[in-house]
Amino acid sequence: MPEIMVFAAEGRTVDQKRGLVKDLTDAMVKNFGVPAESVTVQIVESSKESKAKGGVLFSDR
Repeated sequence: MPEIMVFAAEGRTVDQKRGLVKDLTDAMVKNFGVPAESVTVQIVESSKESKAKGGVLFSDR
């Protein structure tokens, strides 16, 4: 059972998440040769106040 974890700052729409999990599942099916039903995708969201890049909070960008 392959599992994909995606870490991202909050703010994506449900439609964007649907598209992402579909594309990731399709890639796993194609490249690993597993059935789609066995692929788990988890999106782990952080608030923009709890995530930073280059020493700057995402909320300050």
